Amino acid sequence: MFEKHPKGLVSAALANLGERFGFYTMMAILVLFLQAKFGLSGNDAGLIYSVFYFSIYILAFVGGLIADKTRNYKGTILAGLIIMALGYLMLAIPTPTPVVDKTLFLTITCFGLLVIAFGNGLFKGNLQALVGQMYDNKQYSSMRDSGFSLFYMFINVGAIFAPLAAIGIRSWWLSVHGYTYNADLPALCHGQLAGTLSPEASTLFTNLAGKVSVSPTSDLSAFAADYLNVFTTGFHYAFGIAVLGMLLSLVIYLKNKNTFPDPKNKVAANAEGAVTEMDVKEIKQRIYALFAVFGVVIFFWFSFHQNGLTLTYFAKEYTDLNLFGTAITAELFQSLNPFFVVFLTPVIMGIFAWQRARGKEPSTPKKIAIGMGIAAFAFVIMAVGSYLAKLPLHHEILVLGSSPVKVTPFLLIFTYLVLTVAELYISPLGISFVSKVAPPKYQGIMQGGWLGATAVGNQLLFIGAVLYDSIPIWLTWTVFVVACSISMITMLFMLKWLEKVAK
Repeated sequence: MFEKHPKGLVSAALANLGERFGFYTMMAILVLFLQAKFGLSGNDAGLIYSVFYFSIYILAFVGGLIADKTRNYKGTILAGLIIMALGYLMLAIPTPTPVVDKTLFLTITCFGLLVIAFGNGLFKGNLQALVGQMYDNKQYSSMRDSGFSLFYMFINVGAIFAPLAAIGIRSWWLSVHGYTYNADLPALCHGQLAGTLSPEASTLFTNLAGKVSVSPTSDLSAFAADYLNVFTTGFHYAFGIAVLGMLLSLVIYLKNKNTFPDPKNKVAANAEGAVTEMDVKEIKQRIYALFAVFGVVIFFWFSFHQNGLTLTYFAKEYTDLNLFGTAITAELFQSLNPFFVVFLTPVIMGIFAWQRARGKEPSTPKKIAIGMGIAAFAFVIMAVGSYLAKLPLHHEILVLGSSPVKVTPFLLIFTYLVLTVAELYISPLGISFVSKVAPPKYQGIMQGGWLGATAVGNQLLFIGAVLYDSIPIWLTWTVFVVACSISMITMLFMLKWLEKVAK
């Protein structure tokens, strides 16, 4: 699988694997943690989630700028790993729940998220620039797309197990204290303590309290406070697992640091191997092309990263959390995307190889456009499934305490499958496109630009939470169908120009 690729690819992927394990441990539980810890509404948790996700990627642009200015790419990557570990450590320290001073502890939590985002900004784009330089060697240049697909696959190995680790820690801590997991209980506990439960929700809370506790629950308010404290402490400890993932990446990176190429040494070479300088016109054309693609993919990321927000809400509130007679949790669905990335990457690469052998492999921009169409289809699945199930409005189930209608988990499973195929046509190939087209002296900042476009899409994520809370569920998914379709059409419109620039 790796025989036609540079040796440093595996080491770089492994260095990123531990970081992705830590990151996805957190992302699997973040909005659920914010709601359980602070009693936030879906809109408020969604706003914090979208700002955090925006910060992660916009700060990658800053990280690329820092690396390009200092010409110290490897040192910038190392600093990013250390800073991220410190951010996760801040979140891992347990604090009491219910929170006495909500403003103070929510501020501390948000500051920890900002530290993580800054560290990620220093790390992510610059490591991608490092991988891109490996394929500037003519020996490997034809395998650039495949190389980034393999890189993307391996870093997602860590992401597969991250949600499982978070779930395991949280559920273990609950069991130690004589409780079992229930997705509806944190919100009901907050409602009980605030005295805001409707009669229907109060009855549901009383019934669930008796089911999840091995001890009698005569004092419901005391039970609510204790359950919330145990539940969120389990999440704090799960963030501690993320710290271990960062330490793993740090060790791997330090061990292989001296063997990696350095983007500061990159030069543009002509076919005869002579060093050439790009003229100003070519540089401008390349930058214009990159920013055009950046603008298009904003709409994809606005839709795709709903997997950690509205799709997670949907898993918790509208999905039957039983699969073949086995109880599952909402966080478990976060393992599906990286699982499918790992196992579908060889399939997608096989398709590209088959097309390449016949001289019919689509260009990288065309692959990205195809991915946009596949993403639109994924949300068509969600829209149709939600419409046929006649799901109630979100504010209606808040009054009841739980949705009276639950859909099969296979709706989300199949949606994640199709979304992952779309991702494999867009994300690793977009990174590959940037590494190929970016002018040599702007490698770091252009990789940051790709991540900056992702940041803008992520900042718009909160719109999904607002729609989810305000309009029929099926119509929420339809908005993402439209967004991805517009991206696809725009990409096809620019296709000939982008293919010309990328030659």
